[in-house]
Amino acid sequence: MTRLKAQDTNVCGVTAAIAVIDGKWKTSLLWLPESGPHRPGELRRRIPEISEKVLTQALREMETDGLVHREVHDVLPPKTVYSLTGSGRELSALLGPLSDWGPRRLDRMKEARTSS
Repeated sequence: MTRLKAQDTNVCGVTAAIAVIDGKWKTSLLWLPESGPHRPGELRRRIPEISEKVLTQALREMETDGLVHREVHDVLPPKTVYSLTGSGRELSALLGPLSDWGPRRLDRMKEARTSS
């Protein structure tokens, strides 16, 4: 899915929702800030497989999509903190049932393979 669909107002609701969480890391990045604001280094330590470049890109896209708020403190060295917006918290809560459904689907797939 392209980034353009995240800004397209002429798509169905499901497409609009999926467009803003599309990618390998965005769902994880939605779950982590639920406990409060995080600095980019903290997020990177919690997801060690993500590169700094990809983390920055995902956070910037999520900021553009209104899911996270980026706050830059005017101190030396500069301090940046990311937190979920109301929209980001709402989407995170909606992903809970989807997260519950995923393992059940995987179990059905495993059962289908073993019964074949």
